[in-house]
Amino acid sequence: MTLSFFDQFMSPTLMGVPLMALALVLPWILFPTPTQRWLNNRLLTLQGWFITRFTQQLLMPLNVGGHKWALIFTSLMIFLITLNMLGLLPYTFTPTTQLSLNMAFALPLWLATVIIGMRNQPTHALGHLLPEGTPMPLIPVLIIIETISLFIRPLALGVRLTANLTAGHLLIQLIATAAFVLLPLMPAVALLTGSVLLLLTLLEVAVAMIQAYVFVLLLSLYLQENV
Repeated sequence: MTLSFFDQFMSPTLMGVPLMALALVLPWILFPTPTQRWLNNRLLTLQGWFITRFTQQLLMPLNVGGHKWALIFTSLMIFLITLNMLGLLPYTFTPTTQLSLNMAFALPLWLATVIIGMRNQPTHALGHLLPEGTPMPLIPVLIIIETISLFIRPLALGVRLTANLTAGHLLIQLIATAAFVLLPLMPAVALLTGSVLLLLTLLEVAVAMIQAYVFVLLLSLYLQENV
């Protein structure tokens, strides 16, 4: 029983072939494609409004140089939200519960922001490693600490997304199992447990959207330090 709780996080396979690529490509089919008509349907209008508002809020603190990342950040945000939301459906697989996939998203984008900072303004980028007014004896220690904190950023991005989604899925499965077990024994307690499960599912929907937004927001803050 203990091992079965974690079976949902195993990468699905068909005849020994991993289906991770299919799980990553399939969400793009669900997005409505824009048309050339003057009047769109409600779904396209809502999608366009959401993308516009999100891009405005995300790029507001950045200067003009950082606006080149608008397409990357918006696409990543929509992609992560879709993966997280589809993973809440029954009998589905959530690719963003895999740390390797989240690190594949976080590491290249974080490294790109660091390279941009080193190329455009190396003095300012290196200045983050040593705060102004630091006493002389603390300079070596602070440089080491700030360097470690810099290199741990992509790991924190990947672990944060993985841990939040994994914990939510485990809680849902545990409470659902408890509700099914208690139903023939104590129906009143099972009904109360089912109510808690419904509230937790709504919370997980919010967490799925918030974690995708936090992932992209932190990347934009890292970019803001280097442009």
